[in-house]
Amino acid sequence: MKYTIEHISQGENEVILRCGSPSAEMEQLIRFLEFQNRKLIGNKDGIQTILEPSEILYLESMEGKTFAYTETSVLQLEYSLAQLEQLLGTVNFFRCSKSMILNIDKVRELRSRASNRIDATMCNGEHIMISRTYASDFRRRLRGE
Repeated sequence: MKYTIEHISQGENEVILRCGSPSAEMEQLIRFLEFQNRKLIGNKDGIQTILEPSEILYLESMEGKTFAYTETSVLQLEYSLAQLEQLLGTVNFFRCSKSMILNIDKVRELRSRASNRIDATMCNGEHIMISRTYASDFRRRLRGE
């Protein structure tokens, strides 16, 4: 893909995409641009908090409820994990098990484990296990495929 950057001294930044037919690469770029303005609302102790997706380490579904884990807190979200996967899964987030989505940008280390699983160490030191069902897709995603 070819791109051109044009510097302007004033006015609003603008992105123009030109293509014959939308490719997977273009669709991913569009989703990335749309993602930049997305915010979530989480609840903790009855207080609603605005949450930037970039703050999220991982999302987990337990007992019919969905939680967002950041470095400092755990917030309950009103979305299902499937809805969050649709909203966030195309850019930095990856479904790593039936009940969990992790933020790839927050992974510090990866270790291969038995049965084709992957142990992902997050930036806060927590370990998230990527199940064997999702491990191959995760490796492909990291390679940019």
